[in-house]
Amino acid sequence: MLASVRDLDEARIVLDAGVDLIDLKQPADGALGALPPEVISEVVGFVAGRTLTSATAGNIEPDAEAVQAAMQSIAATGVDYVKAGLFPAAWQQGGRDYAAVRACLGGLVPLNGVRRIAVMFADLAPPLDLVDAVAEAGFDGVMVDTALKTGHSLPDVATDDWLAAFVGGARARGLLCGLAGSLREGHIAPLTRLAPDYLGFRGALCAGQARAHALGADAVRRVRGAVQAAQHLAA
Repeated sequence: MLASVRDLDEARIVLDAGVDLIDLKQPADGALGALPPEVISEVVGFVAGRTLTSATAGNIEPDAEAVQAAMQSIAATGVDYVKAGLFPAAWQQGGRDYAAVRACLGGLVPLNGVRRIAVMFADLAPPLDLVDAVAEAGFDGVMVDTALKTGHSLPDVATDDWLAAFVGGARARGLLCGLAGSLREGHIAPLTRLAPDYLGFRGALCAGQARAHALGADAVRRVRGAVQAAQHLAA
């Protein structure tokens, strides 16, 4: 279970609940809003290796120099994973051409001591063979999320067959694989059956299931319990 948090108080809540991956991002700033490095460093210091940490590099157009610089800045905070979004150029205006994304991936280089996860967005029509491009660029993992936070969840914008093919492609390439995107408790069991490495949550953990609201300890524990139950049944 990945839980996205925006500050130290929220990190305390999810660590107490036993989540597997604490993900740092600013939910008020779109899909991959980046937090200030000092906030990330504070949380990483608090976690002190008790669970894994990741942080987003921001909502950046596909430019290798800009993406690399943002990832290096986040990597310096000490997180275990840095997440980079594979946004097609002009995606907010309807752009869905992935040629610039492929070129950007080819221009990125590994980060010293920090693993990299690429984030595809199911509602931006990503081609499945983008998973191969992520692997060829030397990334450690790939996940799929939703970019347009308009109330639609991942299963609303991606078919079961597409998600199964995504997970299968990631596994075939030896990539860590995650599924996220406005997931609710009802999505946990069917998505767990696809056997991703993790499911990611934000809104389902918040008051009123609104991703920009504060996390609630009861909601975090409830989702954590549902994930554990689904894993037990799948095993």
